[in-house]
Amino acid sequence: MPRAIVAEHSGGPEVLQVREVDQPRPGPGEVLIRIAAAGVNFVDVYHREARYPTRFPFTPGSEAAGTVVAAGPGVQFREGDRVASGEAKKTYAEYAILPAEKAVAVPDGVDDRTAAALLLQGFTAHYLCTSTFPVGPEHTVLLHAGAGGVGLLLTQLLKARGARVITTAGSDEKVALSRAAGADEVLHYDGFADHVRELTGQHGVNVVFDGVGKDTFDDSLGSLAVRGMLVLFGAASGPVPPVDPQRLAAAGSVFLTRPTLNSYLRDARERQWRAGELFDAVQAGRLSVRIGRTYPLAEAAQAHEDLQARRTTGKVLLLP
Repeated sequence: MPRAIVAEHSGGPEVLQVREVDQPRPGPGEVLIRIAAAGVNFVDVYHREARYPTRFPFTPGSEAAGTVVAAGPGVQFREGDRVASGEAKKTYAEYAILPAEKAVAVPDGVDDRTAAALLLQGFTAHYLCTSTFPVGPEHTVLLHAGAGGVGLLLTQLLKARGARVITTAGSDEKVALSRAAGADEVLHYDGFADHVRELTGQHGVNVVFDGVGKDTFDDSLGSLAVRGMLVLFGAASGPVPPVDPQRLAAAGSVFLTRPTLNSYLRDARERQWRAGELFDAVQAGRLSVRIGRTYPLAEAAQAHEDLQARRTTGKVLLLP
């Protein structure tokens, strides 16, 4: 029988256990894939902890790449096609069902691990700098966790759009990785708002992309220029407490938004546009995807523990 990771209830990483499960079967509009690699993301942690609404028993995972082994009626994919998705379910497994409309074909020039490592964080990086705040050469950006999976991809996309990029990182190793991705300045977290002011002649940055959350939120607001935008897209350090809107006025009539991926993948056209630009950039050598750590499927708990402890850089993958 195929194996999957199952959490019987919410809790710490230790609740992630390997179980034998029934082989899933695709229905209309679905494909069954044999998973080559599955992405590990903070959203999986939030579900495991029931920080997001979750029904247990639960198999985490929304991102994977692999090969189609069966297709339901009304599907354009065929057995043997290589596909990937950042919008699947239960991908911490050897096999998974994908909605065909939320799967994209993997080009021949992109291997399975790269495809699995790219989509969810790549989609996020893409919508942040093209749609949430369309970044251009006239902008200075502060990006937290510059050596993380989203951070490394987003830095490269921001530099391709001509922006000045300031990042934060939590260790000397991560500082070096962020610089290698193209960051103009890399700061440690302590006192970063003051350093940002110094680097910008006291003006502040046009936009802050903040996936850290509680620990950085206040100083992120303090780093913004007048009428700047704080884009809060994650909560690696915990959720931000409720915010008094008057704080936005005091910070310089700034904007605050909390985007989610679903709002930026509204239809097949938008999904294919974003995936196409990402895959094209990888194939052309303009976008490098760093796979920082890989773990066997059975070590999903260790992958979560390392991710939460910020011991990882780049993308974390599970290999069934």
